[in-house]
Amino acid sequence: MNPYQYYYSPQHFDPYTQYDYHYYGQQQEPNDRQQGLERRVNQLERQSQQQKAELDRQNKELARQNREITRLNREIGRINDEIQRLNQNDERHTRRLNRLNQRLRTVENRLNIPFSATDGDF
Repeated sequence: MNPYQYYYSPQHFDPYTQYDYHYYGQQQEPNDRQQGLERRVNQLERQSQQQKAELDRQNKELARQNREITRLNREIGRINDEIQRLNQNDERHTRRLNRLNQRLRTVENRLNIPFSATDGDF
């Protein structure tokens, strides 16, 4: 007698009885399963709505921050323009002072006036 014949003979062993292929379907009644699925869908919908609300709040905050950044950039531009204007005025006054100093030295040289930085007269 073949020793493997005993295990595979249909009278003694049915290999498919050890597996329950309908395990998940038999565990719950159809209504219970449907209600469970509906609860899960409702939970996911609530979660999605909460995430959407959070994203909306974040978008509003980002928009507010963008407006603030734009305002600050305009203020920085205005201050830079003012600084450039002041620098131009300083350069203009510096050129004028340099011309005046040159003219003064020319006059001093022509008149033979000794010049000293410690002179109180000048």
